[in-house]
Amino acid sequence: MELAIRTAMLRLGASLLEDLLAADAGHRGPRVECGAGHQAGFVSYRAKTIDTVLGPVQLRRAWYHCPACGHGLAPRDAELGAGQASMSPGLAKMTARSAAAVPFAKATSLLAELAGIQLTIKRTERSAEATGTAAMTAIGAQADAIGSRRVVPLPPPDPAPDMLYIAVDGTGIPVTAREAEGRKGKADDGKARTREVKLACLFTQTTLDDDGRPVRDPASSTYLATFAPAERFGQLLDAEARRRGYEHIRQPVVLGDGAAWIWHLAGEHFPAATQIVDLYHAREHVHELATLAARLLCGHRDDWLAERLAELDAGNIPALLAAGRSLRFTGCLATERDKALAYFEGNAHRMRYEHFRSLGMFVGSGVVEAGCKAVIGQRLKLSGMRWTVRGAAAIATLRCHDASDRWEEIWQRPHNQTSTREQGICQRHHTQIAAG
Repeated sequence: MELAIRTAMLRLGASLLEDLLAADAGHRGPRVECGAGHQAGFVSYRAKTIDTVLGPVQLRRAWYHCPACGHGLAPRDAELGAGQASMSPGLAKMTARSAAAVPFAKATSLLAELAGIQLTIKRTERSAEATGTAAMTAIGAQADAIGSRRVVPLPPPDPAPDMLYIAVDGTGIPVTAREAEGRKGKADDGKARTREVKLACLFTQTTLDDDGRPVRDPASSTYLATFAPAERFGQLLDAEARRRGYEHIRQPVVLGDGAAWIWHLAGEHFPAATQIVDLYHAREHVHELATLAARLLCGHRDDWLAERLAELDAGNIPALLAAGRSLRFTGCLATERDKALAYFEGNAHRMRYEHFRSLGMFVGSGVVEAGCKAVIGQRLKLSGMRWTVRGAAAIATLRCHDASDRWEEIWQRPHNQTSTREQGICQRHHTQIAAG
């Protein structure tokens, strides 16, 4: 009975919605702008079926044709946010939410069971990816506007947070053979199976707990993901940091795993930031060095390891390096030792952990590593998945918006308009969200 009543109510709602839409058939005079600098003339009224959260509804609207461009348009479609689609913005929002959370087949099933909406799996996929792509385009446009100073973000609320952390990492996404073609991988055959998505998590810190440990400010984390090269990622990251109030915060901090590209971006875009190598990655390198040294330590590996870890925690990298150089290897083992020590030599100034702790700073990048698993991995790295870069980037963008509590921003701009309109930005919108 419940399902029967719901079905009847949805049909009634769809009928009412049709009546409301019929009140304005979209006639905007004998001629309208076609969007390409020409005039389109009124032809007739034409019907279009649109799927909505209430089910399919029929929209009768004025149709115009542009002789110069050779195409037609209905101004009413664009006004309703359905210019290039047969799905209402409300249903597109529901579809994107479902597909961002679970695989497309499951999302389609949930829409049918929970909302009474019948879509094909492919349509769910296409709609969600289109929404994610539009959101990704808007992020890029916003970054360009902030970078060129055409949009100036508002300062954070007063008082501003004490520290802004920019934690960066990367993780591989399984992709189709075509997307990995020509790329080197770690498999035995040397072929790549994945493409790296770069992920950043920005969060603020204002207080310490009773034990003097830093505490992340509640609801302060925002995420950014992209397959773009490091140079473009740096531009996007710089814009997001400025949107979060980077220029108004006392102490910015960049956290990373030691990868050279991360520190190159940090030096280029955040020269005033303190750079910290994730302590837990550094400890892993000490363990690897201890494993290499085991054959010379005659059963004293654990004691040697404990001493080196204590030196690392104290930020005494010179002592750690001296102990490593005292390992008298020759040949290829000496090369491996030198390679392991080079990690600490190159990052010594980023490993002053005791000093960083005394300043009340985080020394671990666990937030972004957890993001690689929760934001990216739990949706994009499930068994059997193979993505196109475009599709993976779209869904990753949706999940980042959701994890950042910025989901509604996707829907604060017109959807399904021409590509030119999708790439435009609203200065009012971007300045309103500046506080993060």
